[in-house]
Amino acid sequence: MNNEEALNPTPIIRQEQPNDYREVENLTREAFWNVYRPGCTEHFVLHQFRTNPDFIPELDLVMEVDGQIIGHVMFSKAELLLNDGSRKPSWTFGPISIHPSYKRKGNGLQLLQNALEKARQMGIGFLCMEGNIEFYRHAGFDLASKLNIHYHAEPKDAVVPYFLAQELIPGWLKANGIDEATYCPPKGFFVAGDNEEAFNVYEASFPQKEKAFQAGQLPQFCQSCGMPLTRIEDCGRNADGSTNFDYCQYCFKDGKFLQECTMDEMIEHCAQFVDEVNKNMPKPMTKEEYKQMMQGFFPMLKRWRR
Repeated sequence: MNNEEALNPTPIIRQEQPNDYREVENLTREAFWNVYRPGCTEHFVLHQFRTNPDFIPELDLVMEVDGQIIGHVMFSKAELLLNDGSRKPSWTFGPISIHPSYKRKGNGLQLLQNALEKARQMGIGFLCMEGNIEFYRHAGFDLASKLNIHYHAEPKDAVVPYFLAQELIPGWLKANGIDEATYCPPKGFFVAGDNEEAFNVYEASFPQKEKAFQAGQLPQFCQSCGMPLTRIEDCGRNADGSTNFDYCQYCFKDGKFLQECTMDEMIEHCAQFVDEVNKNMPKPMTKEEYKQMMQGFFPMLKRWRR
């Protein structure tokens, strides 16, 4: 072994084993904290997902250097909803995690490319995912809208900058009769919102970390009314006075919802603000179009998934 190899040992990529679980979950938490949202839930998703029928064990991979796990990625089954109401199988991946000390050294790309090749060999032909195109374009991903694949929580004509896709097998969409579709993410990705109490207990088993808004995060929305959340001042408050990053100040205060209503009643309430919403839309919507969009979006919000 020469000096360069000693200083930069070649990473080993292997399948995750049960005795890796806690180490990998802690790695995932460190890698995602405040990156895409204040705090993170990816470690809990992983914790719960290994027993989910959508989980693909063969593509549950870790990257190891000198016996230390520095990276991890998992893959899952998903679905594409066609315009005629039928569904086709699809796939996604994530979370993909690299330890902060090993980021920006090519490890993430190496891990992902290795996993994508394994997926291709398994016959996985198409992937959708959410992430930063500046990184994922190096692994062959581009805007999903270029393939007429829509994001479930956005208008069909929206170009969603963080919603990406790739045909691992060229021509897979056409071969499967898919000209246009809407991506349906695995339900297991929402486990932290669906099991808030369990998530809080699990999160308490890790060292405390401070949540914060910061540049580069994905758009955050009130999980009751869909209002964008960009500052702590936008957020509601828990019973102990701490910030609640899930709900806005107009929906949640002192640990309680300010309105007791159904999802449809909330949509009717929000529809009156369509003119304000249109100020930030590339194409203005009518009130009825806005309500229709919310009918598709609101069932994905934490308050209405129960």
